[in-house]
Amino acid sequence: MRVKKQRRHRKIVRFYTACYGLRQPYKVLCDVNFVHHLVVNRITPADKALSNILGAPVMLFTTKCAISELKKQDLRNVPSHSQALEAAESLITARCDHERAMSADDCIMDIIGQNNPEHFFVATQHAELREKILKIPGVPAIYALRTALFLESPSSAQRQFVKTSEEQRLHMTDLEYKMLTKGTNNMSTSHQEKDRSDEDGFGDQNLEVQAVAKKHTARKGLGVKDKVQFKRKKAKGPNPLSCKKKKTLKNPDLHSVQERKDGDATLRSRKKRNRSRKSKRPVEADG
Repeated sequence: MRVKKQRRHRKIVRFYTACYGLRQPYKVLCDVNFVHHLVVNRITPADKALSNILGAPVMLFTTKCAISELKKQDLRNVPSHSQALEAAESLITARCDHERAMSADDCIMDIIGQNNPEHFFVATQHAELREKILKIPGVPAIYALRTALFLESPSSAQRQFVKTSEEQRLHMTDLEYKMLTKGTNNMSTSHQEKDRSDEDGFGDQNLEVQAVAKKHTARKGLGVKDKVQFKRKKAKGPNPLSCKKKKTLKNPDLHSVQERKDGDATLRSRKKRNRSRKSKRPVEADG
């Protein structure tokens, strides 16, 4: 049962936040009879109990008119009156511009108005006040039953208001229709003027070409480039750290002499080979 209750409360809170823009921390406007019920049934702390059913942190409010009404009540008829009065005075007082003290119900209805601009949750034990509140769009109602707190489900009037507002968003308003027609008329006139200019000739085109040429010359004079010119990457030389250093010869003359000696030795060996080959050839007999 507790899980179903939490799920139902979560669904109701999601409806009001999505359709009417209620945001955290939620503001709860408490009637004095609701505060008295919390004190009598020891539902404390009140902010924690309300945050459990709403699933988010809350801020508790009351009105000066409600506190004055609680002060006027007879102490003998109301049990734990002093505790309820202290609890009500500890809450944040919502602004009400009433010179003379009104009844708590009338003061709450005046603060809420026609569309609940402050986005209040109203907590009261009066069934008649809850019925009036649920007729106003965007006003959720909370009540207590013994030691449990409950959140009223949205009324049919509130759900119907959401549907009608969504339909109005889908349809076009008179002002938007006028703006659309005006824009289409302007576009049609501009197209007509363009066609006329094309029929007249290329005079306007020449003027445009001249204007563009002047613009380019002015840009060149200022040193401004029309297009971004990217630098091409040139081929770089090899990494000097990865290359071997050339060997430098200390005595180049000695090296040249050694090369000459080697060359002479190779020539001599070739001559010896040729002589030995000639001597080995057989001598032909005469006759």
